[in-house]
Amino acid sequence: MTIAATAPRSTAVPLLVLVIAGCLIAAITNGIRTTFGLFTLPMTAELGLSREAWGMAMAIQNLVWGMAQPFAGAIADKYGTARVVVFGLVVYAAGLVLMVVSPDALLLNLTAGILCGVGIATSSFSIVMVAFGRNVPAEKRPMIFGVATAASSFGQFAFAPIGQGFISAFEWQNALVYLAVFLVAAIPLAWALRGKTENPTGQADLRFMEALSRAWGHGSYRLLVIGFFVCGFHLAFINVHMPAYLVQCGLTPEVGSWSIAIIGLFNIAGSLSAGYLGGKLPKQLMLATIYFSRAVAIALFMLFPVTELSAYIFAAAMGFLWLSTVPLTAGLVSLFFGARYMGMLYGVAFFSHQLGSFVGVWLGGYAFDVTGSYSLVWYLGILLGLGSAAIHLPIRERPSLNFQPARA
Repeated sequence: MTIAATAPRSTAVPLLVLVIAGCLIAAITNGIRTTFGLFTLPMTAELGLSREAWGMAMAIQNLVWGMAQPFAGAIADKYGTARVVVFGLVVYAAGLVLMVVSPDALLLNLTAGILCGVGIATSSFSIVMVAFGRNVPAEKRPMIFGVATAASSFGQFAFAPIGQGFISAFEWQNALVYLAVFLVAAIPLAWALRGKTENPTGQADLRFMEALSRAWGHGSYRLLVIGFFVCGFHLAFINVHMPAYLVQCGLTPEVGSWSIAIIGLFNIAGSLSAGYLGGKLPKQLMLATIYFSRAVAIALFMLFPVTELSAYIFAAAMGFLWLSTVPLTAGLVSLFFGARYMGMLYGVAFFSHQLGSFVGVWLGGYAFDVTGSYSLVWYLGILLGLGSAAIHLPIRERPSLNFQPARA
């Protein structure tokens, strides 16, 4: 069965304009999100928070992001992407500003956790890819998804030194406000993403729960969702706790910020490569290779002494593997179920990713408070990478028959 791409609406903007605007939004939203690890030391020191309390706020953010993502995707599918993105940018900016007046863990859970989590879910690259998916032919989607993911990574590369520079020059309170300004400035770009996903010929028109039930009955989708948990675990733990880990190893905060930036820089190449190769090679085998390679990279990082050079080499290796899972995972979801339900069903997979993020961020802080070290979580990351590689091998790259319309 061939899944037809949705027909562009008459109000759609030129594809190039759509891609540029979407990539800028993805870069800004993801770039700012990846600066949160830079605030770990200054905020915990000034507010008197434990590492676990800070980690819990970030864990809640990731969990809320994941819980909101399927609904954000479904709303974008039905009512239009631009409205969802504007809402998300406003909520995201409000969360950052209100973090400044959050003196304890409870309020931080609300602002950095819930508000920022909802804002990211409704404005980040996952929603941008909904707009891309409905305007791009099926055979070109992995490449365009790779472009969106690469743009997100460029945001990480750009905003890591910007965020650290703001913190060093203006202190963390003002840094959060200045970052919020970037989000507000991105609101006009959402105009280019306007439009909603039309139901293509040859697909059933299903309600939310019915579509979810049919998708979950597809065995390869279940494996994909389970394996995506590990991606979130790796990314969130490293993004939030690696800067502090490097300081613990005797390096400067600037090494931590540049390590995060290098991850973003190398992930541009990784995401574009994954998007390009995802249209030519079996996506499930590429995903298995990525997770196995992550396990090897972490093992080597733990095996050798931590120096500035080893931190940058590890950042480059992980960067190439960082979000390269996203175009492949999104491509498989689109292949399984078509563009009509991509926002919702990729959102469900992404919820698993964010469950992994919740565990990785919280467990990192908890392990540090209990043992004074992050080693336990690093080693767990190795085991999970090997497990996810094995889980992806049985996935079959073919459309689901559950989404064909019922025959009379």
